Amino acid sequence: MVSTLPAPAPVTPTPDGVAPATSGRPRRWPVVGVVVLLAATAALYLTDLTSSGDANSFYAAAVKSGTESVTAWIFGSLDAANAITVDKPPGALWLMVLSARLFGYSSFSMLLPQALLGVGTVALTWATARRWAGDAAGLVAGAVVMLTPVAALMFRFNNPDALLVFVMTLSAYAVVRAVDAGRGLAARSAHSAAAWMVVAGAAIGFGFLTKMGEAFLVLPALGLVYLVASPVRLRTRLLHLAAAFVSLVISAGWFVALVALWPAAARPYIGGSENNSLWELALGYNGLGRLLGGSGAGGGAPGGAGLAGGGMGRANTGFGGGAGVLRMVNTAFGGEISWFLPAALLGLVALLVITWRAPRGDTLRASAILWGGWLVVSAGVFSFMDGTIHPYYAVVLAPALGGLVGSAGVALWRRRRSLPARLTLAVMIAITAGWGTYLMGRDADGWLGWGRWLMLGAGVLGALLLALSTARLRTLAVAGLLVGALGASGGAAAWTLATAATGHTGSIPTSGPVVAGADQVSPGGPGRRPTDGAANPAGAGAPTGGAPAGGRAVGQSTTSTQLVDLLNATDTRWSAAVIGSQSAAGYILATDTAVMAIGGWGGSDDAPTLAQFQAYVEAGDLSYLIASDGGRGGGGRGGGSDSAATQITTWVEATYPATTVGGATVYDLTSS
Repeated sequence: MVSTLPAPAPVTPTPDGVAPATSGRPRRWPVVGVVVLLAATAALYLTDLTSSGDANSFYAAAVKSGTESVTAWIFGSLDAANAITVDKPPGALWLMVLSARLFGYSSFSMLLPQALLGVGTVALTWATARRWAGDAAGLVAGAVVMLTPVAALMFRFNNPDALLVFVMTLSAYAVVRAVDAGRGLAARSAHSAAAWMVVAGAAIGFGFLTKMGEAFLVLPALGLVYLVASPVRLRTRLLHLAAAFVSLVISAGWFVALVALWPAAARPYIGGSENNSLWELALGYNGLGRLLGGSGAGGGAPGGAGLAGGGMGRANTGFGGGAGVLRMVNTAFGGEISWFLPAALLGLVALLVITWRAPRGDTLRASAILWGGWLVVSAGVFSFMDGTIHPYYAVVLAPALGGLVGSAGVALWRRRRSLPARLTLAVMIAITAGWGTYLMGRDADGWLGWGRWLMLGAGVLGALLLALSTARLRTLAVAGLLVGALGASGGAAAWTLATAATGHTGSIPTSGPVVAGADQVSPGGPGRRPTDGAANPAGAGAPTGGAPAGGRAVGQSTTSTQLVDLLNATDTRWSAAVIGSQSAAGYILATDTAVMAIGGWGGSDDAPTLAQFQAYVEAGDLSYLIASDGGRGGGGRGGGSDSAATQITTWVEATYPATTVGGATVYDLTSS
C-alpha cells in the first residue's frame, strides 16, 4: 500500500514558516524578487558580451561556416566546404548559427544565445526550487547560480556547456512538474504527469546532442525522485519513466540515425570518431575515453600525455588536476565551482535529517533527492574520471548547488527556534564565508586584500548573531541572516564580476580576476593563475599551426595579411589545408574561404586519407597546404608517423614546391 500513499498538496510557506494568509491578497515580494534576480542576471551576462571576441575559435569557425552552408549548419562542420565536424554534436551550434544567420555573424550574435540560456537557467532553477521549497528558496537557488563564477564564464562563452546546463535544468523542472501533476485525483492528472516526463526525456535527449553522455549525469536523480516522490501507483510511475526513456531515445536518436543514413560522401567526417560514426564518437572519445582515459585521455592520460604538443599532465589545472575525492576543491576546480559547495553538502545532510521520518511524498525530501543526487553523481564522476576533463565542465553543478543551498537554507530558517537548526544554518553561513576567503587567498594570491577579510568578518558576525538569537529576538536573527548572507556570498560575487569583466579566448577558459604577475595566457586566455608546469600547448588553446604574427588577431595567434590575401584570392572548394582544427579555425575566421582541417582536433583523425586528399588535389578542390609548426599532426588522439596527416604532409613535401608567405611555409598544390 506504500506505493499508493498520497502526498500532501504543496503549500508555499512564508519566510517565517507559517502558511500564507487566506485573505486572497497576492504577495508581491516574490514577483519583485524574481524580476530583480533575472534583470541582474541579464545585466551580468549581456554587458560587454563581445569582450571575448571569437572566444573559442574552434566553435566560432563552425558558427561562421554554418552561416555559409546549410550542410555545415546541420552537421556542425568546422568549414563551409564540409571536410570535418567539430568533435561534439552540433546542438549548441544550431542555436548560435541561427542567431548569426538572423543578425549576421559577429561576436555578439554568436554569444547572444549563450547569455540568454544563462538567464533561462537561472529562471528554471528558481522555478524548480520554489515549487517544493517556497518562493524564498527559489530566489536563493537562482541567486547562487548567478553568483557561481563558472556560470558567468560559460554563459558568456561559445562552448556547448551553456545549452547543456540549460536542458539539464529544464529536465529537472519537468520532473518536478510531473510529480506535482500526479497529485490530482482525475485521470487527466496522470496524463499530465506522463506528458511532463516526456518533456524531461526530450530535454535530456537534446542534451546528448549537445555534449553527449555528460547530459546523462542527472538521470539517476531524476529517476529516483520520480520513483520516490510521485503519488501515483508504482506501475504508473514505471510506465511514465519508460515513456521518458522513449522520449530521450527519440530526441537524441533522430540525429544519430540521420548521420548514419546520410551518404558519407555528402556530409563532413565526424570529427573525433575512429570510423566516421556519431555513435562511435559517443561511446569512444566522448564516452569511455573521457571516463577511463586512453583514447582521448588528454591531460588525464597516464604519464602526462596531452593534446598536440604534450606536456599537459594530471597536475595541470587546465585538465582538472589529479583525480580524487578533493578534485572539486583543488586549484583547478575550486575557484570555478566550490564557493557554495561546503554549504550545499551540509544542507543536503540537514535536509535528509529533517525529512528522515517524513512520508514518501514529502516535497522537502524530494528536493534533497533531486538536487543532492544531481550534485553527488556529477561531482563524483568529475572527481574520479581518468580521461580528459576541464574545470569549466563543473558548470553543470551550479543548479544543484543553488537548489540545495536554497532549499536547505530556507528549511533551516523556518525551524530556527530549534537550536540544532539555527546552529546548522549559522555554520552554513560561516563555512561559506571562510571557504571563500581561503579561495581568494589561494587561487588569486590574496586578491582584494582587506576586502576578503571584511567579507569573512561579516559572514562570521552574521553567523554568531543568528546562533545567539532566540524566539524573542527575531530582529537579531534577521540581521544575522542578512549580514551573514552578504559576507558569505561576497567572495563568489566578486569573483563572478571579475570573470564577467574579463575577455576569454581559447579552448580552456578559466574564471576569476586577472592577477598582477600571473600568466596572462593561461589555458583559455586571461586568467587568475599561471599554468601549473606547462605553457599553453598547441591544440589546447592556441592553433597547432604556425600562424605568424603581423596580421589579423585570431584567438591567441595572428594570421599575416599576405597569407590572408593569398587565400582570399583562391576560387577552389578549399583555399588551403592545414594540420589540425585549431589552425584551420584561425584561417577560417581570418579569411572569406573554407580551410580544410587535416586530422581534426589533434591532427590524428583519418580524415581525409592520403588517397582522398590526392583526389581533392587532382580535382582542383585545393589550392595550398600550409605547413604546421612542430610536426605533422602527432599527439592528440593517437597521431604519429603512420597517421593520415603525416602521410599527406610527406607526400606534399615530396611533390610540390614550397614558398614562404608572411612567415608561413606554403605548398602550391596547383603547380605541376
